[in-house]
Amino acid sequence: MSAGANTLVQAVRNGLARRGTGDLRADFTASLVVFLVAVPLCVGVAVASGVPAELGLVTGIVGGLVTGLLPGSSLQVSGPAAGMTVLVYEAVQEYGISALGVVVLGAGVLQLAMGALRLGRWFRAISIAVVQGMLAGIGLVLIAGQLYALVDAEAPAGGLAKIGGLPGLAFDTLGSGPALAAFAIGAGTVAVLLLWPKIPAAARVLPAPLAAVALATVAAFAFDAPVARVEVQGLLDAVQPPGTGDFARLAEVGVLGTVIAFTLIASAESLFSAAAVDRLHDGPRTDYDKELVAQGAGNTVCGMLGALPMTAVIVRSSANLQAGARTKASRVLHGVWLLVFAAVFPAALGVIPVAALAGVLVHAGWKLIPVKEFAPLWREHRGEAVVLGATALSIVVTNMFEGVLIGLLLAVAKSAWETSHVHVEVSGADGTGDDRTGDDLGPLRVRVLGNATFLRLPKLLDELEALPRDRAIELDLTGLRHVDHACGAALTAWTDRHNDEGVKAVKVAA
Repeated sequence: MSAGANTLVQAVRNGLARRGTGDLRADFTASLVVFLVAVPLCVGVAVASGVPAELGLVTGIVGGLVTGLLPGSSLQVSGPAAGMTVLVYEAVQEYGISALGVVVLGAGVLQLAMGALRLGRWFRAISIAVVQGMLAGIGLVLIAGQLYALVDAEAPAGGLAKIGGLPGLAFDTLGSGPALAAFAIGAGTVAVLLLWPKIPAAARVLPAPLAAVALATVAAFAFDAPVARVEVQGLLDAVQPPGTGDFARLAEVGVLGTVIAFTLIASAESLFSAAAVDRLHDGPRTDYDKELVAQGAGNTVCGMLGALPMTAVIVRSSANLQAGARTKASRVLHGVWLLVFAAVFPAALGVIPVAALAGVLVHAGWKLIPVKEFAPLWREHRGEAVVLGATALSIVVTNMFEGVLIGLLLAVAKSAWETSHVHVEVSGADGTGDDRTGDDLGPLRVRVLGNATFLRLPKLLDELEALPRDRAIELDLTGLRHVDHACGAALTAWTDRHNDEGVKAVKVAA
């Protein structure tokens, strides 16, 4: 090999080495940032879900060490999500914490199956209004529930009960010193989260959630505030794999419905998060089917450990990107740091005020509500705004699964209504000022255009019935792109009735 070729090869090797070292350094730094963001969120989501705090860390660990290693989306980070909190809490209250593992395991297996069948891409067909409405409904119920935790009070079951109990909660809080102390801690946490992005960048060494919880913990300790702290069990004590009896509960209709709800909502949130993350970087795009398999593998492991379900989380993913992550090593390393923390410093969780975590989740719940996007959506796509609002309201009034189903049905109905436009064109002499009879005027040519479905049938029949009854009519349906059974039968019946009245109507088939 020539000297020039040797020089070129060596230069390439040196460049790759520098790039590899640069990537590792950037990923190492990003992993620490994501770890610091993940700790309070993992713990807060677990506490809000009604399970031991350690289970949130277990899900975060699995999200890093299992899902993080698999192909799909290379830069988004998985773990317990605020968007699943309401559904998990309802499942735990209804079926007990012992059934949580088998529900999450079932959801993971379904995700694996959907990924293997290449169904991941179909989640992109879900109306964005339904997804936004789902997140808004979750946010409303989450905020309402965490307002009780903000004052160390027990929240009632159901979204409406939570919202309806807020006036009484406010009255009780004003008369209780410990409740006011907890409220001060929680409100201070929210204030720090809101003000943190506005302070100088040099002072923002810690991520906002960790800084807010740390300051709240210090304040509670300094003032010896009589507030509830996170209960610590220890990592091994918190992990409870499902038993044989728990698997038998999959035969129950309610448990099976919960598995399906976990699957659909976790998958939709993960894949929509992937689409959002792809818009934030110029690297490889997400393979939706592989990402669904990765999420399924993670949830399968979480279910075997009796932990919380996981999704890809936009907060941690955006923090990962903003910290300069370049490869999947950052999300894997963040799982390593969570494992080290959970194994070596579990007692650190016991000093965190519950009200501080409630403040973090109130802030997270508010960010789930598309407040700024709703007004433009209402002006430009009013039907989409109605679907969004109806989905959110349905989740608050009923529950997560039923609310999402209502939203999907409304989205389908809206699309069917918008695509079933029917236009009737009438041509031919109108006979104005003419003494000739209807037959002498010649036939009216009536052309029907568009999509004739049962949704537009009343309008179509009204226009046909308004035609003169003394004129022959030529009904042209060749301009219809679609005719459903109801419209086809109605048009045939109208033609037969017109002929029975003595004036011939000729129908040209579509």
